[in-house]
Amino acid sequence: MIRSEFMAAINAVASDRGIEPEQVIETLEHALLAAYRKDYGEPEDIVVDINREDGEIKLMREGEDVTPAGFGRIAAQTAKQVILQRVREAEKDAILSDYRDKIDSVVSGMLQRREGHHWMVDIGRTIALMPIEEQVASEDYHQNMRLKFLVRDIRPFRGREMVIVSRSSEELVRGLFEMEVPEVASNAVEIKSISREVGQRSKVAVYTTQEGVDPIGSAVGQRGVRVQAITDELMGEKIDIILWHPDIEKFIVAALSPAKVLGIKVDQKNMEAQVVVPEDQLSLAIGKEGQNVRLAAKLTGYRIDLRSENDPAPSKAGKTEEVESEESAPVDENSIVSLGLSTRTENALLAAGKETLDSIQSLSEEELAEIDGIGPKSVEEIVEALQHA
Repeated sequence: MIRSEFMAAINAVASDRGIEPEQVIETLEHALLAAYRKDYGEPEDIVVDINREDGEIKLMREGEDVTPAGFGRIAAQTAKQVILQRVREAEKDAILSDYRDKIDSVVSGMLQRREGHHWMVDIGRTIALMPIEEQVASEDYHQNMRLKFLVRDIRPFRGREMVIVSRSSEELVRGLFEMEVPEVASNAVEIKSISREVGQRSKVAVYTTQEGVDPIGSAVGQRGVRVQAITDELMGEKIDIILWHPDIEKFIVAALSPAKVLGIKVDQKNMEAQVVVPEDQLSLAIGKEGQNVRLAAKLTGYRIDLRSENDPAPSKAGKTEEVESEESAPVDENSIVSLGLSTRTENALLAAGKETLDSIQSLSEEELAEIDGIGPKSVEEIVEALQHA
């Protein structure tokens, strides 16, 4: 085989599989040694010499040609099988390496099939996994549904490495803004922080140092078209755009919008803020079931104590506390909802039929870890919450 034909064949295989030509050559060398081992024993000190110009293949030992007579015919079938196997492995490694570079970026995909509580997602070059803890409970998934996903991680699942995608991550919101808002993609507008209650509402803090750029206007878009596209992709999840400010007092005031603030006192050492709002604005500042103040606390990183101008007793909200408005219904003390777990952990327990404290209190950490969607961090979260309860 002349050089052009030999290298053309190698390049064709490499191009078809998305791998480097040298990987194909290396695979061919391993295949030939495997074929030799099968019929002639261990190939000690033998190296494979593949001539890149004419395609001639020899087995060499200390500079001497030791290729057995008829070796090419005997080795052909074994070499073919080993080559295919190794090329598949190289192809898979190349794909995983490609997606490893895409972690925390957004990709389009189609829901392919459901396996237990998990979904297999076709994201183009491979099939990814969306575990239950990366799903949104309020979203109604079905086969062949096209959505956008965050590439979350690459980790083992049932004995093989898989790309993990998410619909519940806050970083999905950031990625969607980068896709929809050119100013965010070009870093003219920076997303400083995001707080999200999955499937319900997100607050996004934006900022710019570029003169003449309106960060909120850029994020919202003309007539709200940009933020509406993101809301549509998140199946109706509401998005509040907040102006980030280096002055923490001004940032907290903005984070509590649409409520107005009469006064604020910040304790930066303990990361706490006492906020006074008008009497008729208290419920608005707290939000339904405490959502507004809870999101503001997550967005700013500060524990927020709210009170009306006529009420000396503050209403508190922090990273792990929930505030109930007067309209909210009491939570059953025996429900796992009363533990205040993260949405992912709570959804995983509910999906496994663990709806009450009684159903999980007797479980060991090992038994908790066997529940689909419950990893080491979730086990730690559950144990800590049970201890506090």
